[in-house]
Amino acid sequence: MRRLRSAGLPVRRHSILQLVVDGALIAAAYVVSFQLRFDGNLPFRYHRFMWETLPWVVGLSLVVLTAFGLYVKWWRYLDRLDYERLARAVLTATLLFVVFVAVAHPVVIHPLLRTSAGFPYEGEASVTAPASVLASFLLFQLILLAGVRYLRQRIWERPIGGFGAGKNARDVLIVGAGEGGLLVLREMVRNPKLGYRPVGFLDDDPRKQGLRLGNGLRVLGTTQEGDIARVLEESEPDEVIVAIPSAPGTLRKRVVAGCRRRGIPVRTTPTVFELLQGGTAVMRQVRSVQVEDVLGREPVRMELERVGAYLTGETVLVTGAGGSIGGELCRQIARVAPRRLILLDHAEDNLFEIRRELEEDRHFPAAVAVLADCKEEERLREVIAEHRPAVVFHAAAYKHVRMMEDNPVEAVRNNALATRLMTRICGEAGVGTFVLVSTDKAVSPATVMGASKALAEWAVEAAARSWPGTRYAAVRFGNVLGSSGSVVPIFRRQIASGGPVTVTDAKMTRFFMTIPESVQLIIRAGSLPAESGAVFVLDMGDPVRIVDLAEQMIRLSGLEPERDIAIDVIGRRPGEKLHEDLFNPYERPQPTPAEKILRAEREALDPEWVERTFGEINLLVLEGDARALAARVAELSSVRAAAGGLADRTLS
Repeated sequence: MRRLRSAGLPVRRHSILQLVVDGALIAAAYVVSFQLRFDGNLPFRYHRFMWETLPWVVGLSLVVLTAFGLYVKWWRYLDRLDYERLARAVLTATLLFVVFVAVAHPVVIHPLLRTSAGFPYEGEASVTAPASVLASFLLFQLILLAGVRYLRQRIWERPIGGFGAGKNARDVLIVGAGEGGLLVLREMVRNPKLGYRPVGFLDDDPRKQGLRLGNGLRVLGTTQEGDIARVLEESEPDEVIVAIPSAPGTLRKRVVAGCRRRGIPVRTTPTVFELLQGGTAVMRQVRSVQVEDVLGREPVRMELERVGAYLTGETVLVTGAGGSIGGELCRQIARVAPRRLILLDHAEDNLFEIRRELEEDRHFPAAVAVLADCKEEERLREVIAEHRPAVVFHAAAYKHVRMMEDNPVEAVRNNALATRLMTRICGEAGVGTFVLVSTDKAVSPATVMGASKALAEWAVEAAARSWPGTRYAAVRFGNVLGSSGSVVPIFRRQIASGGPVTVTDAKMTRFFMTIPESVQLIIRAGSLPAESGAVFVLDMGDPVRIVDLAEQMIRLSGLEPERDIAIDVIGRRPGEKLHEDLFNPYERPQPTPAEKILRAEREALDPEWVERTFGEINLLVLEGDARALAARVAELSSVRAAAGGLADRTLS
């Protein structure tokens, strides 16, 4: 075993038994090939040739099989590619043996032996295997080696404790007849104790319609509305499982709608991202369909290892590391192996939890927890000077609109002034990249929270001109599903308590995205080629009506809107807009090299005007004049919008 490894051949500890079995089967194939060729009556010369070359045949074949990577996994996990590799390896080994015999002449018949065997004396002569023997040997090798592997897989995949599901098993219709669906089917068949009896597949591939796949299960139709209704009527499943990890929201939405009309629960296998985050026992991870599964928009997916490669081996700092966005940033950044990940937050409990998760659950030892407030200049300078980060992601912010309306001074102090402080300290320290996490509420802001984030974007834009050695960027996106303060957990609590679900206006719409999407966008923005100070925006498709979201969540809970859970329209709060926008009127969307990521092109701000403006805002914050501050930040956004880019205008 060690010799094989030292020779660079891919072999594992579990391969010993596999090598022994294959060696015995190869030897058997070789001997049987000779016996069949001569009907069991081998001439002496071929008898001696067979036994003296047998060790060479077995050894050479095993070396070739090993070199083709046939012993790197358990036989029960083999797939089609492994069987193709086996066929190529057997053919290669047979050809190499022919070459070996032709070059080495391993058996030479001595004259005395030739005479005793009934041959006339003609000097010494070499012997080789007949072509028919070689052809039979090739065929028998393939049959035996492939057969033992297939048999092992069938034994492994048979149900534990006998074939067939129990009498109380639930009939399950599987959506997706690809690898994911077959994996779910295999798990159900192997483990009857799960209590599932698969009845068929749904799949949109026209080539699979009517085919029988794993365990003879047939593809009964597509996921189109008419087919779903027909198949559900005919098969009468107790449950439907969506087994397409990359299924678009439109497909999930059709399936859920069709099943809800018949009162059939729907569950789904985890997405690829969730599989990477968790284990591999698929049936244990099958979960209920969630609202993000049926938003009707294809999620943005990026190859994190590729787009985040610029963070590998670097020191990265994340502010607000204990929050929903900051925490997910830390999780995904940890996957690309930074040299050190600095977690900065002023909330002790949140900071403790994210560091514990990274170290214990994700086995990432290079996380450094820093308890600090982004509003404290001296403390920030200490942190930046000590750790010298190459990249800073600024996710620390207050984001609850109503809370910020009640506390405008803190909103501006934390969201605007702290961001300006961070940009200045990072610029002076020579940080390579600074990325601000912004929001669509910064577009034509109607609340103090939105205006404070607009000011934060302006601080980033101005810093880009003052410190050209640092690359600055802002990332703007809509509502994040599941984040702290998001409407989704609020609706869940209201549904769990029996309602009513409260909606401020029946016409209100919002853009939605998942936390992984938003974080991938943030990481991607840090490497996009663009002028420093750029604002990047995700193309989020069409906005979603909040009342539709509420109804969908009620149905996903197995209830019916208005019948089981009431929906109350309570009226808009002050400053709350019916519709959010992703771009200001004075901004022009421009494409970027990244799919579905746009850049907001706008006229440049004058850094001196920004300085004077922030000086004025800072004075109002110090005075604690909440009313004057709220009025002034609201005025700022209208001033820039009217100027279309404001170069040197000041506030009167």
